[in-house]
Amino acid sequence: MGGKILMIDDDPDLIESVTAVLEAKGYEVASAQDGERGVAKAKEFMPDLILLDVMMTRKTEGMDVSHRLHDDQRLRDIPVIVVTGVRSQMGVSFKFEPDETWFPVKAVLEKPVKPDRLLAVIAQHIKRQ
Repeated sequence: MGGKILMIDDDPDLIESVTAVLEAKGYEVASAQDGERGVAKAKEFMPDLILLDVMMTRKTEGMDVSHRLHDDQRLRDIPVIVVTGVRSQMGVSFKFEPDETWFPVKAVLEKPVKPDRLLAVIAQHIKRQ
């Protein structure tokens, strides 16, 4: 396997556990705990895939970050997978779906996500080395 993955999430425990899973599968992992640092880290690290939370310092921060990544010529082709607990935390009844205009990401996974499911979705979307 292998490849570079950037996690943008404000939960240090989640970052630690997902990093352990990903590194065990041969991925190089970097992280940022908010959207601003996440976008900067993406420009520096140039990952093959980004795992993005929605609610960080603001409730819609991840959605805003997905647009910033999509609008940046250097970053727009990096697949973004959202891993979020927004539905359960906000009591939202509808599912978030990828949409080129409204939510430009490749997939949306609900927290907690099982490691096998996360790895399968990553494998589907990560650029082949």
